[in-house]
Amino acid sequence: MTIGLEIVVFLIIVALAFDFMNGFHDAANSIATIVSTGAMGPRWAVAWAAFFNFVAFVVFGVAVATTVGKGIIDAAIVDQHVIFGALVGAIVWNLITWYYGIPSSSSHALIGGLAGAAIAKGGVHTLVPSGFLKTAAAIVLSPALGFLLAVTLMIAVSWIFARSTPKRVDRWFRYLQFVSAALYSIGHGGNDAQKTMGIIWMLLIAAGHADASNLPFWVVLICQVAMGLGTLFGGWRIVKTMGMRITKLKPVGGFCASASGAMTLFLATGLGVPVSTTHTITGAIVGVGSVRSFSAVRWGVAGSIVWAWLFTIPCSAFVAGLAWWLGTRYF
Repeated sequence: MTIGLEIVVFLIIVALAFDFMNGFHDAANSIATIVSTGAMGPRWAVAWAAFFNFVAFVVFGVAVATTVGKGIIDAAIVDQHVIFGALVGAIVWNLITWYYGIPSSSSHALIGGLAGAAIAKGGVHTLVPSGFLKTAAAIVLSPALGFLLAVTLMIAVSWIFARSTPKRVDRWFRYLQFVSAALYSIGHGGNDAQKTMGIIWMLLIAAGHADASNLPFWVVLICQVAMGLGTLFGGWRIVKTMGMRITKLKPVGGFCASASGAMTLFLATGLGVPVSTTHTITGAIVGVGSVRSFSAVRWGVAGSIVWAWLFTIPCSAFVAGLAWWLGTRYF
């Protein structure tokens, strides 16, 4: 089936809308720790995060885009209806979770959307097992690694600064949070924007406007711009959940959480694994709180977030399957 140019342009716009929403929805991941500790005001924090979201393409290649574009579903079944279904499934789930202030994963909403649309068209065998299972495994591994790194950093910092006064430690780490937030934003922009690049690349290949060996640079650029602009507008409902409701953060904890999340994202992006930045930073924040004391973490809030994670892929897949069905009839 030939995909008309007007359909390609429309779907690229929808993909960029998802990318913008991803930045908007996940702005909390980058700024919640630095805002909640008072190290930076909200307006400056989103500008800081948006800038480093945008420049992430300078640091990373396109390994994650390759995984999303060619490693989740069989490229042979990709058409405008599959892309449309995947994007609608991800966007609808993002809107629902944003409205209720739930820090769910935009990444896994997109993966669920791809899977749902592909299965609706061709059945379960249209999934690429290696890529889909690798991404699904990251649901557990990314927050676990963020948690472990945050615990390790918190313990190391406690030992190193054992003889310093709390006031002096707070002052130092307020400044260090600028660095950790910047690194985390680079990791977020590098991993998350590449998912939309992969979707657009997949569409362009199916339409005959690109080849499978070379991701056009203009796709990289517009996806980074959309991600940065989304972050600039910020998802304030989720900032409150991430930065204040899970555990109370001080500058040292904010630094350790952001730095641990950044390390996890840099590793995953380098390996081409599309992980959830939301899962990663949540695991790191819980790790920071648990070092102080088990009761410092509001486990009820953390538990509700985990439930949202578990429902993300099946719910976005269901909506995507329905959107695919509607698209085949009206689109």
